[in-house]
Amino acid sequence: MKAVIFDLDGVVVNTAKYHYLAWKKLAGDLGFDFDIRHNERLKGVSRMESLNIVLEVGGITGYSQEQKEELADRKNQYYLTMIENLDQSEILPGIPEFLDKIRNAGYKTALGSASKSGGMILRKLGLESKFDVIVDGNLVEKPKPDPEVFVKGAQLLNIPCEECIVVEDAKAGVEAAHAGHMKCIGIGDPMILGEAEKVVNSTEELVTVDLEHI
Repeated sequence: MKAVIFDLDGVVVNTAKYHYLAWKKLAGDLGFDFDIRHNERLKGVSRMESLNIVLEVGGITGYSQEQKEELADRKNQYYLTMIENLDQSEILPGIPEFLDKIRNAGYKTALGSASKSGGMILRKLGLESKFDVIVDGNLVEKPKPDPEVFVKGAQLLNIPCEECIVVEDAKAGVEAAHAGHMKCIGIGDPMILGEAEKVVNSTEELVTVDLEHI
């Protein structure tokens, strides 16, 4: 394996909670509650598809595409406001050490995130220099489980997909990695991420993983 491609939310940085709070605020605007159980369905899903799920939870129908885009933009503004003061304290445990370890071992690194704020977030965290390539929602259109975001990362790294390992915390992300002919390390519940070649409980455990035997 020659490259490691990282998802962003829930893998590199703890911004997933801000996405949840922004959707919850939007749901409140629309008159219903959106709780953490519902939020599980949004992991690894595009912004517009996430909106459709939120509206489904609220039993809301009949919005035009234009109205949906306005709601998605409102949610995004809530999110951007919430992460204005994002700093290195939000980097998930073990990620800097893991990045240093694999880069020192000669692996290339890429970000593969559906978030259009991916590059901006890495800059806020001071991690931009740790990634050879940044692929976010500004460069791709198809949401996971489509492999586009990971395949694009491999292409920009000029490394075959078969020689890449993806690090993900969402079932859709694991499926996307495999659809792109890549192996995957899952972070979280093995019952959900069991299709990954390796599953760890938390990001702190990544540094102990032997990438050569994934």
